[in-house]
Amino acid sequence: MVSDTIEKGDIVWIEYDAWTVNPNGTLTLFDTTHDEVAKKEGKFDEKKVYIEVPVVVGRGRLFEGLEASLVGAKVGETIEVLIPPEKGAGVRDPRLVELRTEREFLRQEISPEVGLEVSISGKHGVVTAASAGRVRVDFNNPLAGKTLKYVVKAKRKAKTPEERVRAVIDMDYGLADQFKLDLKGGSAEIHLPDVCKTDEKWFVSKFRVVADLRELSDLKTIRFIEEYEKKETKAEPKAEAKEAGAPAEAGTKKPRKRATATKAKPAAKTRAEEELPASEKSPEEL
Repeated sequence: MVSDTIEKGDIVWIEYDAWTVNPNGTLTLFDTTHDEVAKKEGKFDEKKVYIEVPVVVGRGRLFEGLEASLVGAKVGETIEVLIPPEKGAGVRDPRLVELRTEREFLRQEISPEVGLEVSISGKHGVVTAASAGRVRVDFNNPLAGKTLKYVVKAKRKAKTPEERVRAVIDMDYGLADQFKLDLKGGSAEIHLPDVCKTDEKWFVSKFRVVADLRELSDLKTIRFIEEYEKKETKAEPKAEAKEAGAPAEAGTKKPRKRATATKAKPAAKTRAEEELPASEKSPEEL
């Protein structure tokens, strides 16, 4: 029987509310898995799915203070923890605040404005000032230098090899319940759902899934399978030919099919795109 005590190396699904502690003692919500909390605090995002998320404990993927509070805790236990900057997102580094020319942004067709999140030279930051052809960008983690408060509960733990594989897929890509798994001995056959066949995100996530399965499971062989079936078309009955020269009924026109540039909506996603936060990311990505 698998213990309900959380140990290093476990994969658990957690729900949480995460706050920054302001100098005056008030709290500001920066992430949550509860939609009602997000709405109450005015931070609700319609594009985000508010649901428990899987995390790996004891592998350095969570804030040090959060991870320490989970190790030894029980599944179902609610934990409140205050995390100082040095055990959270770290202290602020003034060297990560850089001045860039406005020309760098214009070449990327970006109009730099204060508060804008940008990616420059492979680094992600926030514009803090823009004037006289110069742009100041802060590449520090937005939570750097802040004390954090987490209210967290581990809802369940991955107890079987299949649950661990699905948890990894959920962490790294999402839609884990749409993958068909066949685990035998030390090998896994993972049948991809149709959405993966044309999803650019999957092409990138696949390599992360493989790396995590190698680290977090005993699998020695991982095989992804794509299946394509040729669908047979049924012959349609021929419509009766109209009499030649018969006039069209007055006042009736066939509606035109509207042209649209809107793509079909993608399948619903699981934590990461979260985000994984500050407001979108999951705790292990912060």
